[in-house]
Amino acid sequence: MSKKLTRRTFLLCALAIASCSRASKKLKAEMVRAQDANSRRLMIVLHGLGDSGAGYNWLPIAMNLPWLNYLLVNAPYPYEGGYSWFNNQSDIKGSTELLFTFLDEKRSEGWPTEQTMLFGFSQGCNLAWQLGLRYPHLFAGIIGIDGLVNDLPAALASLSPVSRQQHYLVTHGTEDTVMPLARSAEQVQELKKAGLNIDWREFKKTHTIAGAEEIDVIRQFIVASYPKG
Repeated sequence: MSKKLTRRTFLLCALAIASCSRASKKLKAEMVRAQDANSRRLMIVLHGLGDSGAGYNWLPIAMNLPWLNYLLVNAPYPYEGGYSWFNNQSDIKGSTELLFTFLDEKRSEGWPTEQTMLFGFSQGCNLAWQLGLRYPHLFAGIIGIDGLVNDLPAALASLSPVSRQQHYLVTHGTEDTVMPLARSAEQVQELKKAGLNIDWREFKKTHTIAGAEEIDVIRQFIVASYPKG
């Protein structure tokens, strides 16, 4: 009996420690300020596996939108010199919860969600989907590149009240062997059938961003997502 109690107590303690560890994590991000100091327009950038926010320091220059602020976010889990958003289902849940908290904090700091754009590549795209489908506030727009929706049936069963009002730009490479295009395209069709507003674009590329051609499409989506003036 005592051994059973000891084992049970050990498992409960391990679960509690894991929960506390996740709750105590705080996402780190680098802010790149807009040239317009009064702008509250913000893009939150979520990197891919093994990368970091610093890996997207080139993005503000490439976008060339002087009124847009950027938050280059590091995923919470170390991975081969960089960071990972998840290695398993539990990690996806943990990262999603951390990003919910992060977004709530930005709202309280004066960064309205309706003026916030999400940008996610690969694993970051997965998290952008999680936020777009589940977060209860409307974003300016959501950009997902070369990624998939984790557990699509569960995601469709737990859509937020504003998920069908969100605007998504989803791009994928025809030569992507990391995240096959066919699976992504199939998911997008299911999401469209569920009433989601998705602009789907294919590019001749591998698991990367396809230079000026894709950047131009992303820029046009961003500009169209904000009111004029």
